[in-house]
Amino acid sequence: MKVCIVSDSHDRADPLAQAVREAKAQGAEAVIHCGDLIGAQTIKPALAAGLPVHAIHGNNIGDPQAMHLQSFMSRGQLQYYGPDARLDLGGRSIFVVHYDSHGYAFACTGEFDLICCGHSHQAEARQVPNVKGGKSWLVNPGTVAGLSAPMTWILGDLDAMSFEIKTL
Repeated sequence: MKVCIVSDSHDRADPLAQAVREAKAQGAEAVIHCGDLIGAQTIKPALAAGLPVHAIHGNNIGDPQAMHLQSFMSRGQLQYYGPDARLDLGGRSIFVVHYDSHGYAFACTGEFDLICCGHSHQAEARQVPNVKGGKSWLVNPGTVAGLSAPMTWILGDLDAMSFEIKTL
């Protein structure tokens, strides 16, 4: 299963929608948004692609009531979790949190196959040694909005556990 991993769209609907459309064209079946989406209106153009979206709010919360309403109105297409999310996609255990330092800490536990985070606006995908003697994937898609960094997102392949940083 391929997934589109995005973060830090900061009310920039157009680049978010573009990343989701590109990901869908490359076989993505779902979207994970790692926070700082901000406004509920920001997600609407991305939802038009028809993929299920899993989103958390980050440190720039915006209007959580409007996000919950948008989630309800989407009839299940948008799942809005609040500050973090535990997902099972493609047979993988995934934890989504906004802060990159928290993402690193959760990767170290070895409890999840993949930890997705944001906040730093710096894209990276790497394996982190964990306390169970293995390695966990830590993926930060950077900022799809291109704020003080390139406009980036990640196409993840959960079957192969491979992650490719993409630039808009």
